[in-house]
Amino acid sequence: MERLLSRIPPSWVIKLERQTGTAAWRALAHAPDTDGAWSDEHMDPADALEDTWRRNRTVMV
Repeated sequence: MERLLSRIPPSWVIKLERQTGTAAWRALAHAPDTDGAWSDEHMDPADALEDTWRRNRTVMV
């Protein structure tokens, strides 16, 4: 998780949610003033964060 967080720019929004009633996590990370794509559901929060980073990093600001 620390490795992932160090790669995401400090100005970016990061949200991490555990799905109600499950052990599944999803994450969102995106540049300011943009809409990002949520990750798929993952059992590990780090996997969810990695998923959203891969989806949204092409819009680096």
